[in-house]
Parts: sequence; structure tokens; C-alpha cells
Amino acid sequence: MKIYTRTGDKGTTALFGAGRVKKHDLRIEAFGTVDETNSAVGVARAHMRGVDPVRELDETLHLVQEKLFDVGADLATPLGSKAQIARISPEDGTNLEQLIDRYEEGVSPLKHFILPGGSPAAAFLHQARTVCRRAERLVSRLRESDEINEQTLIFLNRLSDFLFVAARWTNAREAIEETIWRGANRT
Repeated sequence: MKIYTRTGDKGTTALFGAGRVKKHDLRIEAFGTVDETNSAVGVARAHMRGVDPVRELDETLHLVQEKLFDVGADLATPLGSKAQIARISPEDGTNLEQLIDRYEEGVSPLKHFILPGGSPAAAFLHQARTVCRRAERLVSRLRESDEINEQTLIFLNRLSDFLFVAARWTNAREAIEETIWRGANRT
């Protein structure tokens, strides 16, 4: 199978079971940003390789990446399409809540805003979080003009929270102190 098809050469792309749309269509922007989130998670995972204290999180993030492909497929398949895909379910959001609770036990209570950063893996998890928030905003906008599976929006909201906690957990495991945002009190 060739990687290039030439079917998008005129600025359109196919949805699953629902014809073609322009490559700048909001739906394409939304699931493209989910794909970007997945790539950012992959970069964070690459920085975890061989780091014993965070190996457990690397395995969890692998499962998150698998689920992000499902989110992308869900968004690329308009409701009512005859294409058969696994849709994001309420259980997917609940699973993320359980992960948040589990990893949050390994960090100190949050009392201040913190600046994104720390170890390379944690810094990239913060970046993945911000890309995920952008995906969430795009899906929210898409929802105003198109019918979508509401669970995709819930999943992205929980995922950005999880990525924040995962970044904090990573820094804690690697004994890297978080930098508190001091705002106007920069003394």
C-alpha cells in the first residue's frame, strides 16, 4: 500500500462513511488537533524511556495514545454514518478520572499555579495538555454546528486534567521541584 493517494491534492479529505470535506473544515481541524495531542504525548513518552521512576506512567500513556486514535476516528465519523467504529463512551471518561485520582495521590496538594516545565518528559506532558485543551476548544466549536458524540468533548476535558497531573507526578518521581507562578508578587 502506498502512503500517498493523491486524493487530497485539491484540498479535500474523506470522512469515514460521509463523503469529502475541505481540509480546513472544522471537523478536520478538531481531529487533526487530537492527532497533534497524540504526537505530543508520544514525545513525552520518548523522554521517559529508560527512566525507572516513570516507567509505569509510560505504559499508561501508551493506552492513552490508543484511545486518542479512537477519539480521532469518532470525530472523523459523523453521527449517522454507516461506518462501524468504536465510539468514545462514558466509561472512557470515568477511566481517566480514576487515573487522575491514582496519580494525584503521588503529588503534593496544589496550592498555587505552577509554571509548565521540569523534566523533559514533564515539560512535554504540559505541552500535550495545552494541545489537548486546543482540541477541546475546537470540538466545542464543532458541536455548535455539527452533531457529535458528546463523550469526545468530555474525554478531552478529562484528558487535559490527566496530562496536568501526569506532568506533576513525573516531576515528583524525578525529584524536580515545581516552579510556582508568583504573579504580581515576583520578589
